[in-house]
Parts: sequence; C-alpha cells; structure tokens
Amino acid sequence: MTRRPHPHNHPLPGTVTPTQALQWLATGWQLFMKNPGVWLVQSVIFIVILAALGFVPFIGWAVTPVALPVLTAGMLSGAQALERGEALRVDHLFDGLRRHAGNLLLVGGFHLLGTLLAALIAAAIGGSAMLTGMLVGAFAGMGVAAGGVMFGVLVFTVLWALLMMALWFAPALVMLHDVAPLEAMKLSVQACFHNLLTFVVLAAMLYVLVWVAMLPAGLGMLVLVPVLAGALLEAWQDTFHARPALPAPARDDAPPPAA
Repeated sequence: MTRRPHPHNHPLPGTVTPTQALQWLATGWQLFMKNPGVWLVQSVIFIVILAALGFVPFIGWAVTPVALPVLTAGMLSGAQALERGEALRVDHLFDGLRRHAGNLLLVGGFHLLGTLLAALIAAAIGGSAMLTGMLVGAFAGMGVAAGGVMFGVLVFTVLWALLMMALWFAPALVMLHDVAPLEAMKLSVQACFHNLLTFVVLAAMLYVLVWVAMLPAGLGMLVLVPVLAGALLEAWQDTFHARPALPAPARDDAPPPAA
C-alpha cells in the first residue's frame, strides 16, 4: 500500500486490493465472535433507536438519516476497543454522542440534504420528460416520458451511490481521526474512487449478505450490523493507514542505561 502526504495533516487514502474486502468482513466476524452477547444487545438498541426515530410524526423521515452516523460511530468505537484488547460495553454505542456529536450530526445533515437534492433532481428530470411526452402525444410521447423517467431513476441512483461513498468512511474519520464533517465526506468519496474496484466488490458482497441476513425474519441483521462495524474499522485502518504504530524493536548493540 502507498502513502501520500496531505498538506492539512489529514489522511489521504492509499491503495487497497479487492482481496482485502473479504478480509475486512472476516475480521468483522472475528470481532463479533469476541463478545457476541454485548454486540447483539448493541444491535438491538441500534435498530430500535433508528426505527423509533423513523416513527416520529412529520420529521421521522429526516431524523433517522441524521442520527445514523452518530450511532455508527459508537459501533466503531466498540470495535476499536475490542481490537485494542479492551472490554466491549453496551454504552460504547453512545460514544458518538459523548465525543463528536456535533460533527457527526452535521455528517447526517449533509447526508439528508444530499438525498433530498438527488430526489429533487431526479423528480425534475422525470417530471419534465412526462410533461414533454404529454405535449408530444401518442406513442412518441409515451416513449419520451418512459425514457425520461428511466433517466431520472438512473441519475438518482448515481447520486445516491456518491452519497453512500461519502458516508462510508465519514463516521470513522470524524470519530477516530477528528476530521471536519465536509472534509471527512470528501475524503471518503476520494477513497472509494481511488479504490473503485475494491469497493464495487465490497458492495456486491454486502448486497448478498443483506439479503441473506433478511431471510430469517430479519434476525440476521442483528449479527450483520456489528460485523459491518468491524469491517468498516478494518477498511478505514487499511485505506487510511490508521493502524497504531508498533514500538521500535530493541537493538542488541544498544548501550546499557546509565546507573
């Protein structure tokens, strides 16, 4: 993997390979198995909180995406504690609220704004195509309308994928590297583009895993959520070279300490 300097002392993404994506998921599973009981409790709380926020009248649809990075950061904090050999606690889930609540909420806010903007752009494209089709009339108009709607869906899909890229590393960069929200999202997108094949492979594996996790009445998500937290921690460490430095080995020819 290569490392490049950054003028503002922020990490720049290095190169990771598609085979590492499988290793990230394997490490996530290993971290889950270190304390599955506490992880399952965290997962239940994580899912219940997001579901409850979604039912808040009038604003639930907006609150949930804003809260997601905060809770994700808490799961990352727990995964990092386990990797350091520390005990995993249920209240690790709320470390994002305790340590970087403002910046993590801003990440969620930018995510919400980006989603709304993508939906508005797609709706404008689809709506204008349908209006044009009505004006043209007959079969030609139907073709114009259908093509415009499909193009609008394609535009939304591309914009949504960019948002997912921006969100992937942002909680880790804010929570564990103290990067500002917008800068964290930009670095996250840069990391995904710099290693596009790797993250396409990872996205394909996650797509399959989500479907498998949903089969047993969705109960598999209680396992998949903490596995993803561990995988995300590993992906962040490998991509941004954020592993703690090992102590320098002792030299045999070093002079003895002074008395």
